[in-house]
Amino acid sequence: MNKGELVDQVAAKATVTKKQADAVLTAALEAIMEAVSTGDKVTLVGFGSFESRERKAREGRNPKTGDKMEIPATKVPAFSAGKLFKEKVAPDK
Repeated sequence: MNKGELVDQVAAKATVTKKQADAVLTAALEAIMEAVSTGDKVTLVGFGSFESRERKAREGRNPKTGDKMEIPATKVPAFSAGKLFKEKVAPDK
């Protein structure tokens, strides 16, 4: 599913126009990205949590030459699925 298809489904479920659904979805995604980029954690109960995580510096290899190289430490965005989301994807038998 891409963003356009998601907008279509949100518009149908919320009985709003596609333009309104797109505006709300875009604003929500921008707010999440902005919060995580400043170091905040965004938790949507039942869905999951978005946060920034530190990745340590590590040694890697250049795939072309095989030479060792140092990969610097960095911050990466991370998502952890919530309990309801996990249960929806993999229901207990």
